[in-house]
Amino acid sequence: MESNKPCCAVRRDQAKQGGTQVQSLSSVQIDHSIRKQMRSNLIRIEGGMFRMGTDATDGFPSDGEGPVREVRLDSFLISPYAVTNADFRAFVDDTGYVTEAERFGWSYVFHLLASEETRARVKDVPQQAPWWLVVEGAYWAKPEGPDSTVDERLNHPVVHVSWNDAEEYCAWSGTRLPSEAEWEYAARGGLQGKTYPWGDLLKQDGKHMCNIWQGKFPVKNNASDGYVGTAPVNAYEPNGYGLYNLSGNVWEWCADWFSPGYHKQTTLSNPLFKEPTERRSMRGGSYLCHRSYCNRYRVAARSGNTPDSSTGNCGFRVAADITIE
Repeated sequence: MESNKPCCAVRRDQAKQGGTQVQSLSSVQIDHSIRKQMRSNLIRIEGGMFRMGTDATDGFPSDGEGPVREVRLDSFLISPYAVTNADFRAFVDDTGYVTEAERFGWSYVFHLLASEETRARVKDVPQQAPWWLVVEGAYWAKPEGPDSTVDERLNHPVVHVSWNDAEEYCAWSGTRLPSEAEWEYAARGGLQGKTYPWGDLLKQDGKHMCNIWQGKFPVKNNASDGYVGTAPVNAYEPNGYGLYNLSGNVWEWCADWFSPGYHKQTTLSNPLFKEPTERRSMRGGSYLCHRSYCNRYRVAARSGNTPDSSTGNCGFRVAADITIE
Protein backbone atom coordinates (compact mmCIF):
# COMPACT_ATOMS: atom_id res chain seq x y z
CA MET A 1 0.00 0.00 0.00
CA GLU A 2 1.38 3.40 -0.94
CA SER A 3 2.23 5.51 2.07
CA ASN A 4 1.88 8.94 0.46
CA LYS A 5 -1.87 8.98 -0.02
CA PRO A 6 -3.53 11.35 2.43
CA CYS A 7 -6.63 10.58 4.43
CA CYS A 8 -10.02 11.26 2.85
CA ALA A 9 -10.46 14.04 5.42
CA VAL A 10 -9.00 17.50 4.93
CA ARG A 11 -7.61 20.17 7.25
CA ARG A 12 -9.18 23.57 7.72
CA ASP A 13 -5.91 25.32 6.91
CA GLN A 14 -5.82 23.69 3.47
CA ALA A 15 -8.49 26.16 2.32
CA LYS A 16 -7.25 29.46 0.92
CA GLN A 17 -9.89 31.54 2.63
CA GLY A 18 -9.05 30.21 6.08
CA GLY A 19 -11.12 32.44 8.30
CA THR A 20 -11.08 33.20 11.98
CA GLN A 21 -13.47 32.43 14.77
CA VAL A 22 -15.71 35.30 15.76
CA GLN A 23 -15.76 34.26 19.38
CA SER A 24 -13.93 31.92 21.71
CA LEU A 25 -15.21 28.46 22.52
CA SER A 26 -17.84 28.46 25.21
CA SER A 27 -17.42 26.59 28.45
CA VAL A 28 -20.59 24.57 28.90
CA GLN A 29 -21.64 23.09 32.20
CA ILE A 30 -22.40 19.46 32.95
CA ASP A 31 -26.12 18.80 32.98
CA HIS A 32 -26.43 16.10 35.65
CA SER A 33 -29.78 14.80 34.40
CA ILE A 34 -28.30 14.46 30.93
CA ARG A 35 -25.19 12.85 32.42
CA LYS A 36 -27.26 10.16 34.13
CA GLN A 37 -29.27 9.51 30.98
CA MET A 38 -26.15 9.35 28.81
CA ARG A 39 -24.39 6.91 31.09
CA SER A 40 -27.43 4.63 31.13
CA ASN A 41 -27.11 4.29 27.35
CA LEU A 42 -23.44 3.36 27.36
CA ILE A 43 -22.10 -0.19 27.13
CA ARG A 44 -19.63 -1.47 29.70
CA ILE A 45 -16.47 -2.86 28.16
CA GLU A 46 -14.59 -5.09 30.58
CA GLY A 47 -10.89 -4.29 30.79
CA GLY A 48 -8.17 -6.69 29.79
CA MET A 49 -5.26 -7.30 27.45
CA PHE A 50 -5.41 -7.11 23.66
CA ARG A 51 -3.09 -6.98 20.69
CA MET A 52 -3.23 -3.39 19.45
CA GLY A 53 -2.15 -2.23 16.00
CA THR A 54 -1.16 -4.18 12.90
CA ASP A 55 1.95 -5.26 11.03
CA ALA A 56 -0.06 -6.03 7.90
CA THR A 57 1.14 -4.62 4.58
CA ASP A 58 -2.27 -3.22 3.60
CA GLY A 59 -1.79 -0.35 6.04
CA PHE A 60 0.05 2.95 5.78
CA PRO A 61 3.50 2.94 7.42
CA SER A 62 3.47 6.73 7.72
CA ASP A 63 0.33 6.52 9.88
CA GLY A 64 2.07 4.42 12.51
CA GLU A 65 -0.35 1.50 12.60
CA GLY A 66 2.20 -0.74 14.28
CA PRO A 67 4.11 -2.51 15.58
CA VAL A 68 1.57 -4.83 17.17
CA ARG A 69 1.90 -4.91 20.95
CA GLU A 70 0.08 -6.19 24.01
CA VAL A 71 -1.86 -3.39 25.71
CA ARG A 72 -3.81 -3.50 28.97
CA LEU A 73 -6.91 -1.39 29.55
CA ASP A 74 -9.12 -0.78 32.57
CA SER A 75 -12.86 -1.25 32.16
CA PHE A 76 -14.72 1.67 30.60
CA LEU A 77 -18.05 2.70 29.12
CA ILE A 78 -18.65 3.55 25.46
CA SER A 79 -21.66 4.43 23.34
CA PRO A 80 -22.96 1.78 20.95
CA TYR A 81 -23.54 4.56 18.41
CA ALA A 82 -21.92 7.70 17.11
CA VAL A 83 -23.53 10.91 18.43
CA THR A 84 -26.56 11.62 16.24
CA ASN A 85 -27.97 14.81 14.79
CA ALA A 86 -30.81 14.49 17.31
CA ASP A 87 -28.31 14.18 20.17
CA PHE A 88 -26.34 17.20 19.02
CA ARG A 89 -29.49 19.24 18.47
CA ALA A 90 -30.48 18.59 22.09
CA PHE A 91 -27.06 19.87 23.18
CA VAL A 92 -27.36 23.02 21.07
CA ASP A 93 -30.94 23.66 22.18
CA ASP A 94 -29.94 23.34 25.83
CA THR A 95 -26.76 25.42 25.71
CA GLY A 96 -26.96 27.67 22.67
CA TYR A 97 -23.57 26.33 21.61
CA VAL A 98 -22.21 27.57 18.28
CA THR A 99 -19.86 25.19 16.47
CA GLU A 100 -16.53 26.16 14.97
CA ALA A 101 -17.87 25.62 11.43
CA GLU A 102 -20.46 28.31 12.16
CA ARG A 103 -17.85 30.64 13.62
CA PHE A 104 -15.54 30.24 10.67
CA GLY A 105 -18.53 30.60 8.36
CA TRP A 106 -17.82 27.50 6.27
CA SER A 107 -17.03 23.80 6.27
CA TYR A 108 -15.95 21.11 3.82
CA VAL A 109 -18.65 19.34 1.78
CA PHE A 110 -17.95 16.40 -0.51
CA HIS A 111 -18.57 17.51 -4.10
CA LEU A 112 -21.09 14.82 -5.08
CA LEU A 113 -23.33 15.64 -2.10
CA ALA A 114 -23.66 19.38 -2.76
CA SER A 115 -26.52 20.69 -4.87
CA GLU A 116 -25.87 22.20 -8.29
CA GLU A 117 -26.69 25.64 -6.88
CA THR A 118 -24.24 25.20 -4.02
CA ARG A 119 -21.46 23.96 -6.31
CA ALA A 120 -21.93 27.02 -8.52
CA ARG A 121 -21.27 29.32 -5.55
CA VAL A 122 -18.08 27.59 -4.41
CA LYS A 123 -14.96 29.73 -4.75
CA ASP A 124 -12.37 27.49 -3.14
CA VAL A 125 -11.29 23.85 -3.07
CA PRO A 126 -8.14 22.50 -1.39
CA GLN A 127 -5.51 21.65 -3.99
CA GLN A 128 -4.48 18.44 -2.23
CA ALA A 129 -8.07 17.14 -2.07
CA PRO A 130 -10.18 18.82 -4.79
CA TRP A 131 -13.19 16.61 -4.10
CA TRP A 132 -13.84 18.76 -1.03
CA LEU A 133 -15.72 22.03 -1.52
CA VAL A 134 -15.36 25.00 0.81
CA VAL A 135 -19.06 25.69 1.33
CA GLU A 136 -20.11 28.85 3.11
CA GLY A 137 -22.96 28.21 5.53
CA ALA A 138 -22.30 24.46 5.85
CA TYR A 139 -22.42 23.20 9.43
CA TRP A 140 -23.93 20.34 11.42
CA ALA A 141 -27.60 21.36 10.86
CA LYS A 142 -27.04 22.17 7.16
CA PRO A 143 -24.48 19.54 6.20
CA GLU A 144 -24.47 20.20 2.44
CA GLY A 145 -24.87 23.97 2.73
CA PRO A 146 -27.69 26.48 3.30
CA ASP A 147 -30.14 24.56 1.09
CA SER A 148 -29.85 21.32 3.13
CA THR A 149 -31.23 20.06 6.44
CA VAL A 150 -30.88 17.16 8.88
CA ASP A 151 -34.61 16.95 9.59
CA GLU A 152 -34.86 13.61 7.78
CA ARG A 153 -31.51 12.41 9.15
CA LEU A 154 -31.88 12.83 12.87
CA ASN A 155 -30.67 9.25 13.44
CA HIS A 156 -27.58 9.79 11.30
CA PRO A 157 -24.24 10.74 12.88
CA VAL A 158 -23.67 14.44 13.36
CA VAL A 159 -20.93 15.78 11.08
CA HIS A 160 -19.10 19.09 10.63
CA VAL A 161 -18.06 18.91 14.27
CA SER A 162 -14.48 19.73 15.18
CA TRP A 163 -12.55 17.99 17.94
CA ASN A 164 -13.14 21.10 20.04
CA ASP A 165 -16.89 20.88 19.40
CA ALA A 166 -16.89 17.23 20.44
CA GLU A 167 -15.13 18.15 23.69
CA GLU A 168 -17.81 20.74 24.46
CA TYR A 169 -20.55 18.14 23.89
CA CYS A 170 -18.73 15.77 26.23
CA ALA A 171 -18.46 18.46 28.91
CA TRP A 172 -22.22 19.04 28.70
CA SER A 173 -23.10 15.35 28.84
CA GLY A 174 -20.58 14.31 31.48
CA THR A 175 -18.79 12.00 29.07
CA ARG A 176 -15.45 12.09 27.27
CA LEU A 177 -13.89 11.00 24.01
CA PRO A 178 -12.42 7.48 23.99
CA SER A 179 -8.68 7.05 23.81
CA GLU A 180 -7.33 5.43 20.66
CA ALA A 181 -6.62 2.28 22.63
CA GLU A 182 -10.15 2.16 24.06
CA TRP A 183 -11.60 2.80 20.62
CA GLU A 184 -9.65 -0.02 19.00
CA TYR A 185 -10.27 -2.44 21.85
CA ALA A 186 -14.02 -1.73 21.63
CA ALA A 187 -14.02 -1.86 17.83
CA ARG A 188 -12.46 -5.32 17.80
CA GLY A 189 -15.46 -6.62 19.73
CA GLY A 190 -13.48 -9.39 21.43
CA LEU A 191 -11.74 -10.58 18.26
CA GLN A 192 -7.95 -10.65 18.18
CA GLY A 193 -5.89 -9.61 15.17
CA LYS A 194 -8.77 -9.29 12.73
CA THR A 195 -8.94 -6.69 9.96
CA TYR A 196 -12.50 -5.52 10.64
CA PRO A 197 -14.84 -5.57 13.65
CA TRP A 198 -16.47 -8.74 12.26
CA GLY A 199 -13.46 -10.62 10.85
CA ASP A 200 -11.03 -10.57 7.92
CA LEU A 201 -13.41 -10.48 4.95
CA LEU A 202 -14.95 -7.15 3.93
CA LYS A 203 -18.25 -8.86 3.11
CA GLN A 204 -19.85 -11.73 4.97
CA ASP A 205 -21.78 -14.16 2.75
CA GLY A 206 -21.93 -11.42 0.12
CA LYS A 207 -23.50 -8.96 2.55
CA HIS A 208 -22.20 -5.44 3.08
CA MET A 209 -21.10 -4.86 6.67
CA CYS A 210 -20.26 -1.15 6.57
CA ASN A 211 -20.77 2.12 4.73
CA ILE A 212 -17.73 2.83 2.54
CA TRP A 213 -17.15 3.97 -1.04
CA GLN A 214 -18.46 1.67 -3.76
CA GLY A 215 -17.14 2.57 -7.19
CA LYS A 216 -14.36 4.77 -8.54
CA PHE A 217 -13.21 7.35 -6.01
CA PRO A 218 -13.92 10.27 -6.10
CA VAL A 219 -16.13 10.45 -9.19
CA LYS A 220 -18.61 7.57 -8.97
CA ASN A 221 -20.25 5.94 -5.96
CA ASN A 222 -22.71 3.24 -6.98
CA ALA A 223 -23.92 2.97 -3.35
CA SER A 224 -24.24 -0.81 -3.49
CA ASP A 225 -23.93 -0.80 0.33
CA GLY A 226 -27.10 1.31 0.50
CA TYR A 227 -25.74 4.82 1.10
CA VAL A 228 -23.94 7.58 -0.80
CA GLY A 229 -23.41 9.77 2.27
CA THR A 230 -23.96 8.95 5.94
CA ALA A 231 -26.03 5.99 7.10
CA PRO A 232 -28.14 5.76 10.27
CA VAL A 233 -26.01 5.09 13.33
CA ASN A 234 -27.60 1.67 13.80
CA ALA A 235 -27.15 0.56 10.19
CA TYR A 236 -25.53 -2.84 9.55
CA GLU A 237 -24.82 -5.44 12.20
CA PRO A 238 -23.13 -4.62 15.53
CA ASN A 239 -19.83 -6.15 16.54
CA GLY A 240 -19.31 -8.63 19.36
CA TYR A 241 -19.70 -5.90 22.00
CA GLY A 242 -22.93 -4.53 20.51
CA LEU A 243 -21.29 -1.48 18.92
CA TYR A 244 -22.29 -0.14 15.51
CA ASN A 245 -20.46 1.39 12.54
CA LEU A 246 -16.88 1.25 13.75
CA SER A 247 -15.78 0.80 10.15
CA GLY A 248 -16.86 3.45 7.68
CA ASN A 249 -19.80 5.85 7.91
CA VAL A 250 -17.93 8.70 9.68
CA TRP A 251 -14.50 9.24 11.16
CA GLU A 252 -14.61 9.42 14.94
CA TRP A 253 -12.51 11.78 17.03
CA CYS A 254 -10.43 10.26 19.84
CA ALA A 255 -8.90 11.88 22.92
CA ASP A 256 -5.25 11.47 21.88
CA TRP A 257 -3.00 13.85 20.04
CA PHE A 258 -1.93 12.13 16.81
CA SER A 259 1.62 10.84 16.42
CA PRO A 260 2.95 8.35 13.83
CA GLY A 261 5.14 7.02 16.65
CA TYR A 262 2.17 6.29 18.93
CA HIS A 263 2.96 2.60 19.43
CA LYS A 264 6.54 3.36 20.44
CA GLN A 265 5.78 6.44 22.53
CA THR A 266 2.93 5.36 24.79
CA THR A 267 2.71 3.01 27.75
CA LEU A 268 1.43 -0.55 27.61
CA SER A 269 -1.15 0.20 30.31
CA ASN A 270 -4.04 2.56 29.42
CA PRO A 271 -2.01 4.33 26.70
CA LEU A 272 -2.89 7.93 25.82
CA PHE A 273 -0.70 10.22 23.72
CA LYS A 274 -0.79 13.55 25.57
CA GLU A 275 2.02 15.54 23.97
CA PRO A 276 0.50 18.28 21.76
CA THR A 277 1.03 17.93 18.02
CA GLU A 278 -0.76 19.63 15.15
CA ARG A 279 -3.46 16.96 14.97
CA ARG A 280 -5.92 15.03 17.09
CA SER A 281 -6.50 11.33 16.40
CA MET A 282 -9.39 9.94 14.37
CA ARG A 283 -10.46 6.34 13.92
CA GLY A 284 -12.79 4.23 11.78
CA GLY A 285 -12.74 5.73 8.30
CA SER A 286 -15.85 7.05 6.55
CA TYR A 287 -18.28 6.65 3.68
CA LEU A 288 -15.53 8.05 1.43
CA CYS A 289 -12.98 5.33 2.21
CA HIS A 290 -12.03 2.94 -0.61
CA ARG A 291 -9.29 0.36 -0.82
CA SER A 292 -7.81 2.11 -3.86
CA TYR A 293 -7.31 5.36 -1.97
CA CYS A 294 -8.09 5.66 1.74
CA ASN A 295 -7.99 2.11 3.02
CA ARG A 296 -8.48 3.29 6.60
CA TYR A 297 -11.71 1.58 7.57
CA ARG A 298 -9.73 -1.26 9.16
CA VAL A 299 -9.78 -1.42 12.98
CA ALA A 300 -6.04 -0.76 13.30
CA ALA A 301 -6.04 2.14 10.84
CA ARG A 302 -5.57 5.63 12.21
CA SER A 303 -5.36 9.20 11.07
CA GLY A 304 -5.53 12.71 12.47
CA ASN A 305 -6.71 16.23 11.77
CA THR A 306 -6.32 19.66 13.29
CA PRO A 307 -8.69 20.12 16.25
CA ASP A 308 -10.50 23.03 14.56
CA SER A 309 -11.21 21.12 11.31
CA SER A 310 -14.70 20.06 10.29
CA THR A 311 -15.87 17.99 7.36
CA GLY A 312 -18.98 16.22 6.16
CA ASN A 313 -17.51 12.82 7.05
CA CYS A 314 -16.28 13.26 10.63
CA GLY A 315 -18.22 12.84 13.87
CA PHE A 316 -17.60 11.17 17.23
CA ARG A 317 -18.88 8.76 19.86
CA VAL A 318 -18.59 9.21 23.60
CA ALA A 319 -17.07 7.17 26.39
CA ALA A 320 -16.85 7.41 30.18
CA ASP A 321 -14.91 6.06 33.12
CA ILE A 322 -16.39 3.38 35.35
CA THR A 323 -17.43 5.23 38.50
CA ILE A 324 -19.46 4.41 41.58
CA GLU A 325 -22.58 6.57 41.56
